[in-house]
Amino acid sequence: MKKVAVIMGSDSDLPVMAKAVKVLEEYGIPYEAHVYSAHRTPAEAASFAEHARENGFGVIIAGAGMAAALAGVLAGHTTIPVIGVPLKSAVLDGVDALYSTVMMPSGIPVATVAIDGAKNAAYLAAEILALSDDALAEKIAADRAKQKEGVLKKDAGLMERLKEF
Repeated sequence: MKKVAVIMGSDSDLPVMAKAVKVLEEYGIPYEAHVYSAHRTPAEAASFAEHARENGFGVIIAGAGMAAALAGVLAGHTTIPVIGVPLKSAVLDGVDALYSTVMMPSGIPVATVAIDGAKNAAYLAAEILALSDDALAEKIAADRAKQKEGVLKKDAGLMERLKEF
């Protein structure tokens, strides 16, 4: 199975990006996590992306806040899928990072999840890898079935719970 890279622009992003790592671990997906800054370590970020395919990676998840150029820089240096996670900041609540991550030029796509959506980034990475891994696809399908059961259980008890209000 290919690995997933979880790249963050700063170690202060770890509390959010650790949620992606947890999902990858639950699915048994191998990963590496690194801190590379698009602005402070641009050569290292570019080198990582340029060599990602040959180093066994199938997807890169990139989380960054504020200017949030990281996902775009990585995408510009590789042809494997890059999923951007715009991170919330104190200044503009992550809207600045969202715009920076989602507004990529044609030909250099970055799949973008919600602000602080690291878990969904990992789920999307798993789905991408599952295109060529039937066992992983089965794990994802089983997880979806559990989610469905949970919602239907809540639905079954909803009318009774409404009496509490």
